[in-house]
Amino acid sequence: MNKDKHTKSLFRSGNRYAYLLLCLLPLMALFYTACQKKPKEPKRISRAQFQRNLIDSLAHFSALPEEVPFPEDNPPSEAKIALGRMLFFDPILSGNKDVACATCHLPDNGFAESLQISIGVNGQGRGSKRKFKEPNTIPFTQRNSQTVLNAAFNGMDFSDHYDPAEAPMFWDMRAKSLENQALEPIKSLPEMRGDQIPEEEILDRVVARLGEIPAYQSMFTEAFPEDRDISASNLAKAIACFERTLVTNNSRFDKFMRGDESAISISEKEGFQQFILSGCGNCHNGPMFSDYQMHVLGVPESKKLGTPDVGIDSSFAFRTPSLRNLRFTSPYMHNGSFYSLKRVLEFYEDIAGGKMNNPNVSREQMDPLVKAIELRVIEMAPIISFLNTLNDDKFDKTMPENVPSGLPVGGNL
Repeated sequence: MNKDKHTKSLFRSGNRYAYLLLCLLPLMALFYTACQKKPKEPKRISRAQFQRNLIDSLAHFSALPEEVPFPEDNPPSEAKIALGRMLFFDPILSGNKDVACATCHLPDNGFAESLQISIGVNGQGRGSKRKFKEPNTIPFTQRNSQTVLNAAFNGMDFSDHYDPAEAPMFWDMRAKSLENQALEPIKSLPEMRGDQIPEEEILDRVVARLGEIPAYQSMFTEAFPEDRDISASNLAKAIACFERTLVTNNSRFDKFMRGDESAISISEKEGFQQFILSGCGNCHNGPMFSDYQMHVLGVPESKKLGTPDVGIDSSFAFRTPSLRNLRFTSPYMHNGSFYSLKRVLEFYEDIAGGKMNNPNVSREQMDPLVKAIELRVIEMAPIISFLNTLNDDKFDKTMPENVPSGLPVGGNL
């Protein structure tokens, strides 16, 4: 059997990891040879062991599923998705009727935002041009707006285990499921609520507003025929249903993992190898390239916040973000500290060299997996080249021409 026939038979048998090993063998050989030339190397492993280690690492990566899982208590329907789309773009959900979900999650920004940390209430402008109106007493939101794209898969591990009712949300994972996440920004003072309505009253106020709009009355009845109820729970279910349509599961990496050997170039395969060997894959793995765990990195503090962001349980730990669609979702990190992928990798190179970037975080506090990263400048370009295979621009970038409230679509943009 010649090589081409053999590789194709590997794909027919479903063994994509064996094929990946074939793709990476020449690079592995060079790496192994280089290691053997170091006379002071304290530990050496055989080429066979190196291959086994790489195969084990490759098993931690896979394509995104082609079907989106929904929770049992919130099955999708066209009516529910249509309602969720209107609610997502309608500022009727905010205290001052000036902010929509889409204000900080714009389609043409990859359903993220180009600001380091977001401006919600009392803001004006679109994307990077958004500013507070004067006078202003509203603070910045605390963190960078994560993309809604593929949030339907949040929490999926490298074994494709997934429970949509337990999907972790936000940088501090304070909410589980898209349904629970949908209500939190509405209750947040800087994001959507504002300072005129108490937190304990805002959801009732929003529900009452929706009940006064005939178009929403009809849409809720059609979306929820069992109870025909305009409620905070049904509002959240509709938005979550719409958000589960915002998936990009056909990137070049996905095609490659499903068997298209030409989807990724040789240099991108080299970048994938460097990504694994440097230790990036220790936290960024699974189909979403996130372990959905909390890690202390010591990212520089945002100068826009008056006090340090201490993360979950005052530990300075934040959730590992997905690496998908990075082309659309700059700036990066929990507070948007870095505007380029090169700067992100330089930050990790600093960590590898022992440099600390946040005076509030000590070396001892740093996550052991992060301290174990080994990254050199020469490896950055190939890794960035590989990361570009995770981009997929086949998502709906349109906004509705109008929303049932008659307010500006997307809020004050």
